[in-house]
Amino acid sequence: MSDSPLAAIRARFLARYDNLKARLTQRLGAPDLAGDAIQDAWLRLAGAETVSVVQNPDSYLFRVVLNVAEDRRWRERRHQNALDIDTALDVRDETATPEEVLLAQSDLDAFRKIITELPERRRTIFLAARFGNMPRQAGWTGFDQGQSFSAGMRIFRG
Repeated sequence: MSDSPLAAIRARFLARYDNLKARLTQRLGAPDLAGDAIQDAWLRLAGAETVSVVQNPDSYLFRVVLNVAEDRRWRERRHQNALDIDTALDVRDETATPEEVLLAQSDLDAFRKIITELPERRRTIFLAARFGNMPRQAGWTGFDQGQSFSAGMRIFRG
């Protein structure tokens, strides 16, 4: 084994692996997060090219795994916040689909056909009562006993 500071840190990491994981689990209260952080820390150390001389390797290694765990928590919170925002913004598109447009148009055409087939007086009463905000009873009283159509419309319009 080489006497380089990096080789010494790597060797210390491997020798103290179980202790680091136990301390980190106790500190975080989450064994899965601790295990993932330990693995990420090892990958960082394995990929490192140099490290300066370390006075207290155990403290240094614990600080490294703790920083990695905090980085993971931060990323997870950020990812969760992004998911929450996406969920909040996931508003149903109110635009009708082409199929819904065709069905609505078909219904409207059928309604128009039925309305045009009604006698003029009934059509007027129906439209005034349904779309003119006129109470039903007012519509019938306006056309009692032979009143003229125009007199009935005056009653409808108030």
